[in-house]
Amino acid sequence: MKKKILVIEDNQQNLYLMRYLLEDCGYDVFEATDGKEGIEKAASINPDLILLDIQLPTMDGYAVARTLRQNNILAKTPIVAVTSYAMPGDREKALEAGCSGYIEKPIDPDTFPTQVEKAFSVKIS
Repeated sequence: MKKKILVIEDNQQNLYLMRYLLEDCGYDVFEATDGKEGIEKAASINPDLILLDIQLPTMDGYAVARTLRQNNILAKTPIVAVTSYAMPGDREKALEAGCSGYIEKPIDPDTFPTQVEKAFSVKIS
């Protein structure tokens, strides 16, 4: 059975690139373009992994991660922040909000699939 990945990303070019790379690796990819839609979709599809942009309309990725962590079904689902926020402290802020990993944008098509595969093995406490 294919692993399901939910990509919560509002930039269409980034969404297209991630979908292309992930489907090429055999994943089922689902999309949401804002935080509210992402939370609803995560609850309905119960993905194996969530890739979460931090800069989103309606609610930012930090709020999305905190909300997802309050859902008992999604509490242990790996959430990886995929963001251009790369200043000191940004990674820590994402992890404190409930993310289990962090990938900097722009994503590197050569390393992105490996980074995503590693995200599945992260244990959520």
